[in-house]
Amino acid sequence: MKASDLFVKALEAEGVEYVFGIPGEENLDLLESLRTSSIRLILTRHEQAAGFMAATYGRLTGKAGVCLATLGPGATNFVTAAAYAQLGAMPMLMLTGQKPIKASKQGHFQIVDVVDMMRPLTKYTRQIVSADNIPARVREAFRQAEEERPGATHLELPEDIAHDQTDAMVIPASYVRRPLADEKAIARAVDAITNANRPLLMVGAGANRKTSSKMLNEFVEKLGIPFFTTQMGKGVLDETHPLFLGNAALSDGDFVHRAIERADCIINVGHDVVEKPPFFMRRGERTVIHVNFFSAEVDTVYFPQIEVIGDVANSVWRLKQRLERQAHWNFEYFDHVREHLNRHLSMHAGDGRFPMHPVRLVADTRKALEADGIAALDNGMYKLWYARYYRSMHPNTLLLDNALATMGAGLPSAIAAKMVYPQRKVVAVCGDGGFMMNSQELETAVRLDLNLTVLVLRDDAFGMIKWKQANMKFPTFGMDMTNPDFVKYAESYGARGYRPASADEFLPILQKTLEEPGVDLIEVPVDYSDNDRILNREIRELSAQI
Repeated sequence: MKASDLFVKALEAEGVEYVFGIPGEENLDLLESLRTSSIRLILTRHEQAAGFMAATYGRLTGKAGVCLATLGPGATNFVTAAAYAQLGAMPMLMLTGQKPIKASKQGHFQIVDVVDMMRPLTKYTRQIVSADNIPARVREAFRQAEEERPGATHLELPEDIAHDQTDAMVIPASYVRRPLADEKAIARAVDAITNANRPLLMVGAGANRKTSSKMLNEFVEKLGIPFFTTQMGKGVLDETHPLFLGNAALSDGDFVHRAIERADCIINVGHDVVEKPPFFMRRGERTVIHVNFFSAEVDTVYFPQIEVIGDVANSVWRLKQRLERQAHWNFEYFDHVREHLNRHLSMHAGDGRFPMHPVRLVADTRKALEADGIAALDNGMYKLWYARYYRSMHPNTLLLDNALATMGAGLPSAIAAKMVYPQRKVVAVCGDGGFMMNSQELETAVRLDLNLTVLVLRDDAFGMIKWKQANMKFPTFGMDMTNPDFVKYAESYGARGYRPASADEFLPILQKTLEEPGVDLIEVPVDYSDNDRILNREIRELSAQI
């Protein structure tokens, strides 16, 4: 058969449902093979957005999302998405075209070395130089993308290779079981937890897997050990649970860090150093147990004394089986931390100012979405507010990026989330800066006939950097901008646009958009004047009084 047909059959064998992207002339054989396949091509308006969609598909399903671009500028537009998937541990395969490699007719027009360009950003990158190699290359790309730690892979299919004939056969996926942790490591961890006085559980990005969530729930229910999460660990355990102590949205000085200071043993499940440190280790303070698929990457603030390396769900299950609640465990101080945290989290939820206070914005978003509803965040100042104040009840229901932390991913991620979970309510939460980086994907959402709500938080500035600039005592410079009329902008794409005139109008509008079909955009002016007062001073001062 034709090589491109074999390539698509290999994708089908991997269970691929969608290919996101923008084809070019070098992809035309592959495009024709896709046309007659079971795979749906999702045409986007920018390759970067296609990469974000594919990565989010991988994040939500555990199966590599696939995106497609042509050579040269199409391929270079994948770079940010590659880093997004690689740092965020999201399985993704990028497919790019290339000029004929056996006989060039156009010199070096549009040619860059895409394989070498992708090498530092991916787990695996190859040019396919023979049609007979397609089955092995595709199988290996998926294997590496999906195995722990997941990430980005890349294949380049030159135009002439795609057109060749081949007798090669698709290679099916092999049956794989992850390695299990050593029994002596489990025993040592059990002893440390049993002998501790104030053990504390931390849930990180690497624990955000379906089976890990189930086992961690059983662990907490049996042992009654309080827990907290990193930003990308949100929702692995229900954050409305009475043992939840908060999210480490800030690196130090929050209420949860007071509990960390008192803990003498931290069971750190799924920690990934790509996230900002959820706490700072200091020698001799406490025992830290690292439970993960891979060994700890040691740095100046993280050097665990005990490592339990293997399948995370199995490790947590074995720890739970060996452990019993101990009469000498003392969680009284943790209870005080939780009471003060909950009081503080509700302090500004009813703030009536307009432009809206971030806490009111977060509280109203939480009220509008059902427990399994998904809020897909772009990157900006509001991410800290959502990470700290938004209570996630299920895994991957607050999609934020605390790894690459790139702007422009919020809307594409929401589109992918709605495609994976069409029955769930999905909201994209974007700053005005990040939204405009991929706002053209509104057309994609409308064309796909998705039911999607987009919040555009307008402060007419790059607010996060403006805040950092003020923290460093620099004068405001280079951060302010103007914006289009977002309501008219949405309408120009065939979406509906709303602009509340008061804080009290926001929640009813949001609830309305979640119930009506189609794509809706809500322009929400936001007031970040409390950034410094609350995040830099109030939290530290109040938590220090516990």
